[in-house]
Amino acid sequence: MSYSNINKSTDFFNSKLWSGNGSSQALTGLGHATNMVWIKSRTDSRKHNLYDDVRGVQKRIVPNDNVAEDTVPGVTAFGTDGFTVGSETDTNGSSRDFVGWSWKAGTTGSGTTTGSGTGKAYSYSVNTTAGFSIVKYVGNGTGGHTIPHHLGVAPSNVIIKDISASNSWICKMKGYSGYLYLNNSDAGTSNSTWLPTDATKLTLANTWGAYNTNNATYIAYCFAEKSGYSKFGGYKANGASFDNVFNYTGFKPTLLILKRTNSTGNWVIQDNKRAGYNQANYHLYPNITNAEGTNYYVDFLSNGFKIRDNPNDIGGNNDTYIFMAFGQSLVGSNNIPCTAR
Repeated sequence: MSYSNINKSTDFFNSKLWSGNGSSQALTGLGHATNMVWIKSRTDSRKHNLYDDVRGVQKRIVPNDNVAEDTVPGVTAFGTDGFTVGSETDTNGSSRDFVGWSWKAGTTGSGTTTGSGTGKAYSYSVNTTAGFSIVKYVGNGTGGHTIPHHLGVAPSNVIIKDISASNSWICKMKGYSGYLYLNNSDAGTSNSTWLPTDATKLTLANTWGAYNTNNATYIAYCFAEKSGYSKFGGYKANGASFDNVFNYTGFKPTLLILKRTNSTGNWVIQDNKRAGYNQANYHLYPNITNAEGTNYYVDFLSNGFKIRDNPNDIGGNNDTYIFMAFGQSLVGSNNIPCTAR
């Protein structure tokens, strides 16, 4: 079991369930100030909605689409123990059930980008304990443009969206040498040089419109692994209908994101709140608008997760996948057992 400096994972990540009321409601009890929240209707086909406080309240981007940022009354306030949703149907529609996945960043700042070409403005919110930063930056159209991420270690996973134009979301994920598109089911594209990272910065290796058009504005979500709290990587499935692969994380997952890399396949997202027991099979697809499904079987175990099914999206024979997992180790700082279960 992994030792962790994080005694209470809900200080940095939590999931929230609610029923919409069509007007406004404050959603609290998450255990941390919300700096980014991803929201999806569970009960009907609605778009995914992602908000963060670097871009500002009511500024929505849509993980399942390539569209630019728009302004809607989806998240109307970020609070010290959660967030407030407004009248937007996608986040608070009457008689609909919702899930929100919330992360804390928190330490803010701004500056000028570095590297090749003209320096541009950027701003950020970061939490180095949890290994998470939100960085808004302006592209400069020059290969070698560098963006500070402020994590203090090289991020394992980076997700970038052009918020000023219709460009796909691009994802650098540990466990795959190349990039993936969050907003579609495409197989991964092998390219190990497009986004080098180190302990201080992201390097935009070229002028690709998805991350470095001159004067376009982008948002980058950067994640570094933290023992006992987050684990990112890859696996090869064996195609078994029940006894598929086990993946070690060192903690019990509370959120799991999966994507097939060698061929087409939907992104899959599962959490411990919508099922709360094994097999933890309530899933949503980040790249499509479908309502919640219940037929992808995954066990959340004390030290990892076990694939219990063989659909192509999570467990096809000899297929390769990446995963992102967040959760809580049993052993915290000074080897004191964690109490957040």
